[in-house]
Amino acid sequence: MEPDLHELLRSLRVWDTELPGFAPDEAPGEPLPLFVSWFAEAVAAGQPEPHTMSLATADEDGLPDVRTVMLHGADADGWSFASHATSRKGRQLGSRPYAALGFYWPAQGRQIRLRGPVTAAPPEEGRADLHARSTGALAAALVGRQSDVLPSYEELERASDAAWDRARREPDAPAPTWTLYRLRPEEVEFFQGDARRRHVRLLYRRTASGGWLKELLWP
Repeated sequence: MEPDLHELLRSLRVWDTELPGFAPDEAPGEPLPLFVSWFAEAVAAGQPEPHTMSLATADEDGLPDVRTVMLHGADADGWSFASHATSRKGRQLGSRPYAALGFYWPAQGRQIRLRGPVTAAPPEEGRADLHARSTGALAAALVGRQSDVLPSYEELERASDAAWDRARREPDAPAPTWTLYRLRPEEVEFFQGDARRRHVRLLYRRTASGGWLKELLWP
């Protein structure tokens, strides 16, 4: 018998744990310190892969796209991630350099949402970021051809084996299309779930002067 999707959905519960509190009036004046604090708390709470995030982009026709990528860093220059400039997301960012990021940490009932313009970091920064990562990350970058049509899985196996061999021999091997991107947020929203559905939503909006305005939102 096939499972009943709707019955399964109704049987599920969210945040089956004690959730932390969040006092928005005590939040810092800008979003980065709060992000770092929440990230550290997610790690301490045992949240699996807290550094993964949803990246939403749009193509030339304005049609949306989304996928899960890895956070490479966050600082005054923005939140960073990497991909091939020739990949689908790379091409979309080339034509529409604006994106949104979303983190979800169910271990604490928390979400963080960001959106803003995206720029490519200087090539030397992209190379340094890639070569600071694992051999597997370099091998994957050397395979390249991300988002292209794959004729057969065997072809991927051959390309991957060759890339792994090269990554081990040449830990500084270049991957020309690999690009480090930075999203400089214009808005950052922090969402703290509440068991009684009194969710706390704190929005930071960048002002024309470069500062931040804080606002509470209805859940």
